[in-house]
Amino acid sequence: MGSERPFGLKDWIREVPDFPKPGILFKDITTLLKEPAALRETADRLAERFADRRIDQVVGIEARGFIFAPLVAVRLNAGFVPVRKPGKLPAETAARSYELEYGTDALELHVDGLAPGDRVALVDDLLATGGTARAAADLVDSVGARVEAIGFVVELTYLEGRRRLEGYDVVESLVRY
Repeated sequence: MGSERPFGLKDWIREVPDFPKPGILFKDITTLLKEPAALRETADRLAERFADRRIDQVVGIEARGFIFAPLVAVRLNAGFVPVRKPGKLPAETAARSYELEYGTDALELHVDGLAPGDRVALVDDLLATGGTARAAADLVDSVGARVEAIGFVVELTYLEGRRRLEGYDVVESLVRY
């Protein structure tokens, strides 16, 4: 598409009322994913935001980060490394626990997935409260790699998740609500 932007990505995100529970207006990206031009534009825009950071690896957070991170990685001539929920990766892993609204969860990555000094772009579909992204960033840091940039397709600004990512120079989101 070059430098022309014929549509806004927000145009391709459907709002679903009362999902997953009453009172929530869910931002559904499946309508963006099924449109080739919108999907390509999303990957291009994320990659453009990181192009000057010399990224070695793009880390995607389970599950929807797995959609966007490999597309960004290809555009940046970088590798893709998955961060998953516990017990999903077959080799030795490093883990990081984090707090949820009601309880805790954890993320893991292969200890050999990133090399010390690797320059990493962290990619996910949504920035809400920031807990998952912060845990993933801490996990990357814990294995000696360096988070150079963090990117999201959608950011729910009213949840102030960006505050949990303070200290990282580049935190980008393509669509904000």
